[in-house]
Amino acid sequence: MKVKDIAATIEEFAPVSLQESYDNAGMQVGDPEMEVSAILLCLDVNEDILKEARDRECNLIVSHHPLIFRGLKSLTGADMTQKLVIDALKSNIAVYSAHTNLDSVWDGVSHEIAARLDIKRLEVLEPSERDPRAGLGVVGDITPLPKIEFLRKVKETFKVAALKYSAQSPSVVVRRVAVCGGSGSSLIGAAIKAKADILVTGDVKYHDFTSYGSEIIIVDIGHYESELCSREILCRVIRDRYEDLPVYTSLSESNPVKVL
Repeated sequence: MKVKDIAATIEEFAPVSLQESYDNAGMQVGDPEMEVSAILLCLDVNEDILKEARDRECNLIVSHHPLIFRGLKSLTGADMTQKLVIDALKSNIAVYSAHTNLDSVWDGVSHEIAARLDIKRLEVLEPSERDPRAGLGVVGDITPLPKIEFLRKVKETFKVAALKYSAQSPSVVVRRVAVCGGSGSSLIGAAIKAKADILVTGDVKYHDFTSYGSEIIIVDIGHYESELCSREILCRVIRDRYEDLPVYTSLSESNPVKVL
C-alpha cells in the first residue's frame, strides 16, 4: 500500500473536513505515492521520533500534532520545524497528521478518554456544524464516586505527575463527567450547561479555575497526558484495514513538560 492509502484510511475514519479552521491536519511531508514499509505512531514529531523511525525502518510517521502547523515561507533549517522537515525528506520518511479531526470524530480522542474513565451514555459537548454526531468533547454519566476517589482514578489512569483541580467546588460526589483532549478550557461553559459535575481536560488557565471553579470541578491532567491515547486510536484504525502492515507505537516519546 502507498502513503495515500494510509491517509485515505485515516480520513475515512476522521475526515479532514472536521478539523478546526486554525488546524493543518493531513499530509505534511513526503510523496503520497511512496510504498509504505512500516509506520511509526506518535503524538509529536521531533528529532527522537525521526531517529526511531530510521532505526525501526519506518518510512511513514503518523502523528497527532501536525509537524507543520503554520505555513513555511522558506526551508533553510532556520528553526526546528524546518530542520525536521529537511531531515524527514533526506531520510525519505513521509509524515501525516490527524489532529482536531481526530479530536472531533465520534470514537475519537475524547471518547477514548471517556472509555478509560468508564463514562457511559455519551453525548458530544460542542457539536460540529458540519456533523452533529461529531464535535469537541463529550459528556456522560459514571457510577457515583466521591470527588477525591474520582480524582485519584483520573491521576492513576493518565499517569499524571501533578494533578491540578479547582478546590473551591462544593460538589463532593461525581456523577456526570465532561472530558476533552488537549486544550479544552473553552468548553467549560458547555460542560456547565450540560450539568456536568466535573470537566477533565488540559491547559487550563489560572483564571479559568478562579472564574468557574465554584460552579464545576475543573481538572487539568496536562495536554500530553490527555492526548497520548491518540496513538492507540490511529493504531486500531490502520490495523483494522492493513493487519499485515508493521505499525509501531513510539518507544522514545516522552512528555516535553517535566514536573520537579
